[in-house]
Amino acid sequence: MRAHEIPEGILPAQRSLYYGGAWHAPRSGEYADTINPAYDEPITQAPVAGAADVDAAVRAAHAAFPAWASTPPARRADYLRRAAAVLREHALPLAQLDSLNNGNPVSILLHDAGFAADGLEYFAGLATEVKGETIPMGDGNLNYTVQEPMGVIARIVAYNHPLMFAALRIAAPLAAGNTVVVKAPDQAPLSIIRLAELIGDIFPPGVVNFLCGGRECGDAMSRHPLVRKITLIGGVPTGKAVMETAAKDLKPVLLELGGKNALIAYPDADLDKLAQGIIGGMNFTWSGQSCGSTSRVFLHESIHDQVLDAVATLLPQRHKPGIPTDPATTMGSLVSRAQLQKVEGFVASALEEGARLVCGGKRPADPALARGFFFEPTVFADVQPHMRLAREEVFGPILSVFKWRDEDTLFEQVNGVEFGLTGSIWTRDLNTAHRAARRIATGYVWINNTSQHFLGAPFGGVKQSGIGREECFAELLEFTYTKNVNVKLG
Repeated sequence: MRAHEIPEGILPAQRSLYYGGAWHAPRSGEYADTINPAYDEPITQAPVAGAADVDAAVRAAHAAFPAWASTPPARRADYLRRAAAVLREHALPLAQLDSLNNGNPVSILLHDAGFAADGLEYFAGLATEVKGETIPMGDGNLNYTVQEPMGVIARIVAYNHPLMFAALRIAAPLAAGNTVVVKAPDQAPLSIIRLAELIGDIFPPGVVNFLCGGRECGDAMSRHPLVRKITLIGGVPTGKAVMETAAKDLKPVLLELGGKNALIAYPDADLDKLAQGIIGGMNFTWSGQSCGSTSRVFLHESIHDQVLDAVATLLPQRHKPGIPTDPATTMGSLVSRAQLQKVEGFVASALEEGARLVCGGKRPADPALARGFFFEPTVFADVQPHMRLAREEVFGPILSVFKWRDEDTLFEQVNGVEFGLTGSIWTRDLNTAHRAARRIATGYVWINNTSQHFLGAPFGGVKQSGIGREECFAELLEFTYTKNVNVKLG
């Protein structure tokens, strides 16, 4: 599907910013092309918010905060459930729009609206659970705590799942009584403009606000004195920049950042399921553009060759780059030319440093894909810990395979990177599984599984993979502060 073949009703009607319950042109008058990465051609233009637009949006959210915070929690939950119902109703066109704009296959993006709706309903159910406690003080004193909403929450979301991240990540702060300003990713903003069209007027004016823009927009959100908390799903350098800016006002942050995640396979693993899990864990479906991808695979020497051969055979059967909006496609394109060039750079450095290319490693030969930012699913073996490919996040479809023998050395290598988001352990032995789960330094661990998220299970990283937890009750409390009240009796 080329830009001129877009089905009617897919694109948002608006080309403006949404805040204060109304649509506003960017004050600078600036718009930027947003592209279809499968063809490297413009789809339409999106508004570019500057500091003045951020100020207006944040002030609108700040003005709406007192009334929203005073709204009974059960009523706030009703708003969230109404938004969830709208997402389910429009799941297909929203998936088509994201696929058109970010290059991920429409077949997998179909799940995003549903997961976001599940999240809205999950936090709607928790809205009445933002509770304090009583603390015994003896006769003459009543002491209790309450959890208060913070105010305006700024949320910056990533391009790999724009619609899902934007819709899901407003749920917890709204349920807790905050107002929200969301910044769309500059690479793929269209589904968030459409989200504003669909759910913006469900909420009272100023409660939810949506901006598009680049670095100036994000920086202004981080700096704004009326923003009480800033959150980011993105890369480590951006996370550090947000945190540095927020620190000037002692503004708290919640960061879900990058990963260089390990999959560890023991000799007793189910080898057929392991090979499938290695491919699934790399998230080739969205060209490896996932912070949770298990991009480093550590195979015990006794199974290394057999499993590597199985992966090399299965991978081209399961994933071949194709036009993202085709329902049959199982692997789409990278989001931009810059990302494609980054991936090509990692391939070049891996070859130069002595890694062995098992499969992939280049752009596909299919002439139908020649204009887009496609790259073959790629596997390197004989990867060593000192190599760039072993240490830095690619955010692309490159899997690195290591061979291990000694468990202590294994975990030195697994934990010897700056990241600590996810990990996957494959074994049939319960003791081995729990021992490995204790030793791996990550915030989230799968055992004989990869990639799945479960609402209610806290997701987040350690080290430079982030701060805080999401998709669980703890995320709700991230957007409150504890107030203690002491009453002198008698």
